[in-house]
Amino acid sequence: MDILQTLRKINELDTVPDDQLNWLIEQSDELKLKQGEYLFKKGSPIDKMLIILEGHFVLKVEQAGNYRVVSNFEGPTITGLLPYSRAKEAIGYSEASGSAHILQLHRDHFAHMKSNCDELTTALVHMMSSRIRSFTKQEQQNDKMMALGKLSAGLAHELNNPSSAVVRSAQTLNKHLRAIPEGFKNVIKIELEDEDVDAVNEILFNKVDAGIQQLSLMDKSGREDEIMDWLEDHEVEDADEIAENLVDYGFVEQDLDDISDLLREEDLSPVINWLNQVLTTERLVTEIEEASQRINDLVSSVKSYTHMDQAPERKETDIHVGIENTLTMLDHKLRKSNIEIVRNYQESLPQPMVLASALNQVWTNLIDNAIDAMKTSDTKVLTIDTKQSGQFINIDIKDSGSGIPDDVKDKIFDPFFTTKAVGEGTGLGLEVVHDIITKQHNGTVNVESSPGSTVFKICFPITQ
Repeated sequence: MDILQTLRKINELDTVPDDQLNWLIEQSDELKLKQGEYLFKKGSPIDKMLIILEGHFVLKVEQAGNYRVVSNFEGPTITGLLPYSRAKEAIGYSEASGSAHILQLHRDHFAHMKSNCDELTTALVHMMSSRIRSFTKQEQQNDKMMALGKLSAGLAHELNNPSSAVVRSAQTLNKHLRAIPEGFKNVIKIELEDEDVDAVNEILFNKVDAGIQQLSLMDKSGREDEIMDWLEDHEVEDADEIAENLVDYGFVEQDLDDISDLLREEDLSPVINWLNQVLTTERLVTEIEEASQRINDLVSSVKSYTHMDQAPERKETDIHVGIENTLTMLDHKLRKSNIEIVRNYQESLPQPMVLASALNQVWTNLIDNAIDAMKTSDTKVLTIDTKQSGQFINIDIKDSGSGIPDDVKDKIFDPFFTTKAVGEGTGLGLEVVHDIITKQHNGTVNVESSPGSTVFKICFPITQ
């Protein structure tokens, strides 16, 4: 192999003078690996520049005992330590996918390289900058897709319930309306004075306006038995079905007695059945309206949460609206985990000048982490406090989870650090929180944690 020509195939090195590349070759040690062997492992010191002349490597990181492939690279390329890099030890494993040929330049040679190989040093520094940007962009994209996936799954679940209710109620209503003409034959035979019709209508629509009554199971069962007995005594058809509907809308025996007093005996059953049809229609229409409103509320929450119809600029923002929209987005996870939410919101909290959509990312990451932290807790309480302190806004988000171990507290805002299993986190969520609060809003974010209590404390100025 002509190593010099191989180095020329690396884009960043194609303009580096031959004498500097020859110096690089002379000072490097050669290494050959077989398939399955590691170029480096997690925890290995990063003290050498690694020039992959031939071979393909997979970069894996370990999370909660499992491995996730984050990158791969193929020769000719350069990895490992580069000039001015502050990396100390490897965060993952680099495994050869086949035979490989590598040059290794120890960091002890970097001082000479910086002093005597200007073009080579400059090329390697540019390479390091590009590598950092590319890797960070990839992990940020992974984190965004993971967050989007979580929100999409929650929204799909939330939208499924009301949309299914709309379809179910519409189908039932369609069947119900098809059955009405048969009963209408009996209704048009009824002979009633206008004042009697008005009296029956008044009883009916007073019940409709009051809506479905909330009764205990025992009270409801007792009333249904009483109404069913009354209906059967008066030979009203479908007494069991009608009784349940009448009780839901608050009918009692006296109401039925009042209606009976206005009618001929042969008209009682058609009128009661007509009342039942009206109440059934009212119930189904109400169910459709409520389910449709739920869908509309969810869509409005998504629109408000993302601020997709607004330019990304600072403006006076109600912090509570953003937090509540976030809770709506995560409602499925909160209810699935049986988490109690305690809101200690300051009334008339000033509206700070902020990037609203960016802050929603903060609330999402912190609340989502809190939910995960309480998975195994006996007590599951999410507490959110907001208050003004001078010219600052303070937001505390507290969970009753197991807490953050002391040995990792100082690392939680570091990029790519995570204690979650593979596929559950990339380690960028809290870094995003830290950057949004500190860099975009001139604020601070701190954490206080002990078993059973973890509090993320956010503070930023009202006026930016």
